Amino acid sequence: MLILSEEVLLLLLDDDEGVFLSVGKSTLELALTGSVMMELAFADRIDTDARRGGVTVINRAPTGNPSLDQTLARIADGEPRDVKDWIETLSVESTATIQEQTLADLVGRGTLRRERSNLLQESIQHLWIFRSPRYFVVDSTAKHAIKRRLTEVLFSDDIPHPRDVALICLIGACNLLRFLFTAEELERVVSRLDQRRKMDRIGREIASAVAEIERTHPQAMAHPLA
Repeated sequence: MLILSEEVLLLLLDDDEGVFLSVGKSTLELALTGSVMMELAFADRIDTDARRGGVTVINRAPTGNPSLDQTLARIADGEPRDVKDWIETLSVESTATIQEQTLADLVGRGTLRRERSNLLQESIQHLWIFRSPRYFVVDSTAKHAIKRRLTEVLFSDDIPHPRDVALICLIGACNLLRFLFTAEELERVVSRLDQRRKMDRIGREIASAVAEIERTHPQAMAHPLA
């Protein structure tokens, strides 16, 4: 089973170009950091209950996933902070590592293929530079399954799985649903989306923190996958 950070990267990957969709650097950072914290909560490693003072570590045992375990250790060894503060801190400190490790895991699993272009000459500065690697979906089954699950959360009356609700909360908070569904589709499910957000405490608390950061911090320029 894919972890939430892997699902976020797959959803945001442009299948034709092998780069991330133009969602903005800070949005990508928040989505990745939020997904890792959600995964740790689902793994019963952290608690995000604001009534207990924010984020607390309830089990320091490793999960076996490097990006999750590094984040867990950082939270365990850090000063107590609320959800918003941890997301802001980790999005600056850890996003690059999370992204690199998550992409490597997807390549190792055979879900993605990594391609690095050869050296090319930059005509203006007359410098030799490396192009960033690109990642192409090898097995589209996983990505189609994620999109199908999210579609069912929004357009079906069935009771959704808490992980799917959390993922919807996160990508909704990051304003990323517009890349997955048309404006007409989203307009049809506004009330249901609000209803789903109330169904899962983990997703609701982390997504609320992400949404607040999105509102109060100007978005960085969109950037390619690096």
